[in-house]
Amino acid sequence: MSVLQLEQDLQQMAGGGQLLEAFDKFYADEVVMHEGNGDVFEGKAANRKRQEQFLAMIKEVHGGGVGALTANEETGQTATETWIDVTFMDGNRIKMEQVSVKQWKNNLVEHERFYYNMPTPG
Repeated sequence: MSVLQLEQDLQQMAGGGQLLEAFDKFYADEVVMHEGNGDVFEGKAANRKRQEQFLAMIKEVHGGGVGALTANEETGQTATETWIDVTFMDGNRIKMEQVSVKQWKNNLVEHERFYYNMPTPG
């Protein structure tokens, strides 16, 4: 399967409210994730826990989507621009936008780097 199709399938699941299921399906056990602030997290279990913690902070999702998506089949990389508008449990509503660049191997994400500016409550 092409990395473009894999990324599209991942985004469809995540956008359909199946973020954890998409993570379980598409991420390698040894995945390394780099946050926009420079923090690095290694391993599927540690990164899944971070996803769970993020979801637990959300009170309501108002919308989200993919702005752009591209792939380089030769190198196995994808880049996706996404956004989500959420209200957190503390009442702050924020629209978050980011670009993620993924390295795929054997149909799984083995490395992901996020590029974003830290949002401020609106």
